[in-house]
Amino acid sequence: MSSEIALQTDGLGKCFHIYDKPRDRLLQMFGASKKKFFREFWALRDISFTISKGEIIGVIGTNGSGKSTLLQIIAGTLSPTIGTVNVIGRVSAILELGAGFNTEFTGRENVLLNAAIIGFSRDAIAEQMEKIRAFSELGDFFDQPIKTYSSGMQARLAFSIAIHVDPEILIVDEALAVGDARFVAKCMRRIKDIMSKGTTVLFVSHDISSVRTLCSRTLWLDQGYLVEDGDVFPVTGRYMAYMFNNDQPSIEASNLTHKNIARHKTKSTKLSELPIENQADSSLQGEITGNGQISPPDSRPEITLDSKPITHWGSYKGIILSASVRDSHGVRKNTLHWGAPIEIFIDLRIPPEISRDHLSIAFSIKDLKGTDLIVSTTHDFELKRLPEDERFSISFKLTNPLVTGKYLLVAAVENRQYRDIHYYEYFEGAHYFASLSKERFFGLFQPTIEQTILL
Repeated sequence: MSSEIALQTDGLGKCFHIYDKPRDRLLQMFGASKKKFFREFWALRDISFTISKGEIIGVIGTNGSGKSTLLQIIAGTLSPTIGTVNVIGRVSAILELGAGFNTEFTGRENVLLNAAIIGFSRDAIAEQMEKIRAFSELGDFFDQPIKTYSSGMQARLAFSIAIHVDPEILIVDEALAVGDARFVAKCMRRIKDIMSKGTTVLFVSHDISSVRTLCSRTLWLDQGYLVEDGDVFPVTGRYMAYMFNNDQPSIEASNLTHKNIARHKTKSTKLSELPIENQADSSLQGEITGNGQISPPDSRPEITLDSKPITHWGSYKGIILSASVRDSHGVRKNTLHWGAPIEIFIDLRIPPEISRDHLSIAFSIKDLKGTDLIVSTTHDFELKRLPEDERFSISFKLTNPLVTGKYLLVAAVENRQYRDIHYYEYFEGAHYFASLSKERFFGLFQPTIEQTILL
């Protein structure tokens, strides 16, 4: 990443005037009195950040948080009310659906229009025209009016234009949400190609997995304020915690009030600060009983969870006593070998007031981008009913399919009564560990595969 600045904002704010009646707008324009006939709505307040050339920035937040307004100001289609924005380089933006298109023009004519707006000559864009048409996969519709396009077709054309004008700053504002799966995958590959060339990218999405996969840093907006700016993994983790606790907001997830939201800029824990030690904890040795069985208290030593979780939240924090990845002898290991038997061990103390009717214990193994690689819960398959005892442990056993790399363990206690899962506790980063293999594998993981040659 370059130290040169690509984009900088300072005290940025945007206020819209809301009129209750059409005549109030006229009264405001021509009225001689000092009375205001509008209400102020601040879509953005006091937004300050700096982005270096080559950075890949994710922008997250709920609907109405100010994401699109911010990106429109950066793209130059809106002017700020207060503050400054300094953009260095050609900006290519894929904003909300249809932005920048004349619906009476054909796709080809809109390519020429958009290219002219950002300073591309007619000859220069003519050289790219067939590439744009081919990538958009519009076929004969390329020469038909935009008003005949579906939302997905408009997204295809917008993305195709944006990536073929040699952008120095690329803005993608949820345009891919309307695309089919194959085209979205094609766009993701192209975005990664653009990133590899050093282009600065601002990527807006409600898909946290995509943000974690593509981005290294995240801006979290809410109610027009910049809540947090930092490393993608912990920021998105706290955002997910806030979203799950939205009905009962947690101060640890987010302090989102009008008075302090602008000040809530928590320093993010970076993944580089989460080292994986290479020694086992000998205090964790001991035999573990079968899946979902209660172990005698003296066979379950008190195990502390990792002191640097990415996120830790829930309505009953503290009921997960320990969670770790162990070898076949029940020893907690920070380095495990591919193909060896492993065990995910979770020790719990569930208070009696939590009903066992829909209670589920879950684990996930993630890579350091936050992608779920392996997920399993006691709610899967047999729908195991958990014991009424307050103290019990859960064991998940499997053969390690993870290729060489670094990983983390997530442990969770869930209420699965409804489609929207309620989390009594969610601990992301309960155990950081590495997997090693002597063989050279490709892909994210390598299960045991039986190979047969048939003649």
